[in-house]
Amino acid sequence: MVNPGRVCCIAAPFLLSIAVLICMVLVFLAGTFDRNKTLDDLYFIKIDMTNLTLTSSANLAGANSNITILGGALEAAKQSLGLKDYYTIYLRSYCSWNGNDVYANCTDPKAYFWFNPIKVWGLNSTSVPADSYLPKSFIDGVNVYHSASKAIFYLYVGALSAACVTILVGISAIFSRWGSFFTTFCASAMALLLVAASVTATAVYIVLKAALNDTLKKDYGIKSTLGGSVFSVSWIGSAFAVAAAFFWLLSVCCCSGRSPYNPGSKEARRTRAEKTPYTYERVGSPYMGPSDHQSVPLNTLGPQSYAPQRGAAYEPFRPQGV
Repeated sequence: MVNPGRVCCIAAPFLLSIAVLICMVLVFLAGTFDRNKTLDDLYFIKIDMTNLTLTSSANLAGANSNITILGGALEAAKQSLGLKDYYTIYLRSYCSWNGNDVYANCTDPKAYFWFNPIKVWGLNSTSVPADSYLPKSFIDGVNVYHSASKAIFYLYVGALSAACVTILVGISAIFSRWGSFFTTFCASAMALLLVAASVTATAVYIVLKAALNDTLKKDYGIKSTLGGSVFSVSWIGSAFAVAAAFFWLLSVCCCSGRSPYNPGSKEARRTRAEKTPYTYERVGSPYMGPSDHQSVPLNTLGPQSYAPQRGAAYEPFRPQGV
């Protein structure tokens, strides 16, 4: 029989673990459905190209040659590839659309995804290698994002897996504090992985946004912004994970899972061994005579002792000679 107090004790960490799992599922599903505002609004970076301004190289006399080449590459990409008005980057894919056709053209999700602007925008289609005319800050920012994209994916996958294991192992905590003990390790791993994923993703995408804006915003009107929703979900999930790990640890010390009404429990054995107070136990009465378990009086009373005497009250147990 399950102890109701034990169920109440693990209810909070169990529900927090489920909340962490929901947050992770949202991050993984983001960008996987076309025109789904609820999920596709969970982007890490949004690139706005609606104010893109391009000037042909012929009108850039005296301008920096690298800016001229980059402008020509963007102009060629717009004409040949059809650059979209908006691009949103997710954990496993990206979406691109024009006008009000929000979150359309989402790519198929895949592991270790990273958004390569040089390839997507066709900046390497010119006769000059992209690395030679793109600013160093842009190249460095994209390289940092590329190198960290795998680490971010691994951390989120680890956090998602740990959340699933925590919930499964947490079921055993209903019956025993040993279950809470093992669940605490899973919950601690879940919290560490998710916090690390949130910190890494926040830092990396801030670097990528700065690299894109430094190169493209001033001269070409291309603006990049961070997605507030996905970072909120990630950090809220991290807070839930830390709280879940703490409460799982607390449940190790509180509320035994064994019911006191279990016949094999120590409480039940102790209850049976103790005598219930205020119970009636029959005792022998003198007027009924001694029972088999009662001893007779120490003094010998002869028949004359019970004979009534004149002027004296009848006292059957009065000692002789008094």
